[in-house]
Amino acid sequence: MPDAPDTVTEAVALLEAEGYRDPVQLKAEGLVCSVCGTVTPSTELAHVRVDRIFRFEGESDPDDEMIVLAVSCSACHARGVIVAAYGVDVEPEQAEALRHLAAGR
Repeated sequence: MPDAPDTVTEAVALLEAEGYRDPVQLKAEGLVCSVCGTVTPSTELAHVRVDRIFRFEGESDPDDEMIVLAVSCSACHARGVIVAAYGVDVEPEQAEALRHLAAGR
């Protein structure tokens, strides 16, 4: 496996180069696949395939944390990237969704 990327931008570029280009979004209601329209509820996100995870802390502030996930839709197998804050800055609904996604890893 190549060296881990140093930045969020590098992580997204790496995953896009690996084919993770489809539009997926992590919303309060769950993971939304824009390719097939499937919404996987937050409580079922442990069943979503998370292929890779990169975590980043801000250089000057350890509370400035970001996570980059490479995910695959269970319905149509579309592959996309989710970029989200985590730690103290994450919205409660998104924190719950991220917790469920990580549980399936």
